[in-house]
Amino acid sequence: MKLSKKMSPQTPEEKLKMDGVPYASAIGSIMYAMLCTRPDVSYALSMTSRFQSCPGIEHWTAVKTILKYLRRTKDMFLVYGVDEELVVRGFTDASFQTDHDDFKSQTGYVFCLNGGAISWRSSKQTSVADSIAEPST
Repeated sequence: MKLSKKMSPQTPEEKLKMDGVPYASAIGSIMYAMLCTRPDVSYALSMTSRFQSCPGIEHWTAVKTILKYLRRTKDMFLVYGVDEELVVRGFTDASFQTDHDDFKSQTGYVFCLNGGAISWRSSKQTSVADSIAEPST
């Protein structure tokens, strides 16, 4: 699902319809789950939380999809393994111009201890890259 500011309400009727939607509350609930036990939703949460000031129907549909995913996977949990030696592994990735409104990229990382995530983050980069090979300044 590709979200953008163009999906925000344009007419007074659309704005009125979205006034009763608990968008910010749902984002906050998902954020609590993400920070405590569910790093798997950090990217999706990062994408949907950008539209808290003026969410549209498509944004709300994306948030409901995250909530449905959390409900379907509520019996899953992090496992740190039974290895005698502690092993820490880190993974990182970045997208190129993920945001279709300002063309900024997305960066994320996760650190795992014996296979279970212990630290993670997904965020929009602060600068715009015109190329994946552009040197940093």
